[in-house]
Amino acid sequence: MLRPLIFMALCCISADILADDSWFNDIRDAGDDRALYQMLHQMPKGGDLHNHNSGSVYSEQWLAHALASREHGYHYYTKVRINNCRPYAARDNTYHLLFRNIDQREYDSLDACEQGEFVALEAMSPEEQAAWLDSFRLDKATEGRDEFFEKHWQRLNALTNDPYIRVENLYLNAATLGAEGAIYAEFMVDVKDAYEADGTAIAPQEMLNRFRERMTQDDFKATGMTVRLQLTLVRFVPGAEDLLRELYLLAAKNSDVVVGVDLVGREDNDKGHPLRFLPVLRELRRHHDVGLAIHGGEVDEPNNHVRDTLLLGADRIGHGLNLITDDETMRLMRNGPYLVEINLISNLLLEYVVDYSQHPFPEYLRTDIPVALSTDDRGMWDSTLTDEFFVAVREFNLTWAEVRQLHLNSLTFALVDDAKKQQLIDRHEQQIQRFERKMQQRGLEKSKRLPDTRNFICDRYALCN
Repeated sequence: MLRPLIFMALCCISADILADDSWFNDIRDAGDDRALYQMLHQMPKGGDLHNHNSGSVYSEQWLAHALASREHGYHYYTKVRINNCRPYAARDNTYHLLFRNIDQREYDSLDACEQGEFVALEAMSPEEQAAWLDSFRLDKATEGRDEFFEKHWQRLNALTNDPYIRVENLYLNAATLGAEGAIYAEFMVDVKDAYEADGTAIAPQEMLNRFRERMTQDDFKATGMTVRLQLTLVRFVPGAEDLLRELYLLAAKNSDVVVGVDLVGREDNDKGHPLRFLPVLRELRRHHDVGLAIHGGEVDEPNNHVRDTLLLGADRIGHGLNLITDDETMRLMRNGPYLVEINLISNLLLEYVVDYSQHPFPEYLRTDIPVALSTDDRGMWDSTLTDEFFVAVREFNLTWAEVRQLHLNSLTFALVDDAKKQQLIDRHEQQIQRFERKMQQRGLEKSKRLPDTRNFICDRYALCN
């Protein structure tokens, strides 16, 4: 249904609107980054298809959630010093990791020496709190891929197992995207390894029920966002095949809110190579059809991961960065039914590209491989969806028609039924046409103050308030 849906959306755009994009060219070419950013912030944006629920939360939101969770019996501590309490042989690979968060039960299990290394979150000094907030941002030249994969998540630690934090993250992420003009998102969520404050394990179905219930509440509806979930599996863990079976069946039973399963985790760990999962997916498809939007090609060396990920049955490819090295798959994907989820800021900060001149995004876009912009782990990049569009327009000189196509792709390739998909496309088309008429008739309403900007866009492009 992808081709008819694209046609149905474009057929209703008047020729005059399509032809008159001079307002966009004027703003893009004026050399005024502030005006360009303001325009892109005001622009309706469609959807965000590649968005990790936990990685999308900003540091200050994590802290607020962790403190608020005390109402549910949770109490958290963070490591602020190292007293060398353990013999070297007894230390694990997180012992020397500052700002690693633990819950009350783990804190109580420590001896007095190790307890002295931790402080309750609410008791942090201003300096400790500032360092705590900074520890979850990838914002220094000395940080990169290993910092992100091997330290950020290990620091969050117990906070990611809190079911109340998980559901509030979902709400905040929806509210943040809605405030930027998006109308749809698929959030990658974890439904395993959630615990009550007393240590009682929460079953995956129950965790999913809590997500569903939160999505029905009035404040969530007021975000204006249509939200669906993808269930995530770390691809290289032992027993991943059995975990995939469990999540796949859970997705099939909860298709009202779950639209797919995603294999996540760093792809340079070959224990999680795509073809590892081909037999089990073929087994599962004997009984159910579940959407697959799988990370593929998020590496900086040539391989066939994108091709192999398509063989798994993926509907969308997350990142697809090294697709550019596979000529045959590049040809097969032109004008095809598969979309590459592009994450420009993520790829730069994780050092998969040294600078944007190396990024294959414009080659995909301009050889008709379907692409859409997404945010990945924007909380850890300290960035926004507007930032992704700003980078794309500024670095690759996008036309208004190309920006429009990115919007449309982000809805056309959503893993929802055709009726809901057409509703989203129609709603976005109405919004974007109103925006175009406003820009054609009145131009950009500039403000001395930018919309609230985050550190990435401030540091890299000097767009700061």
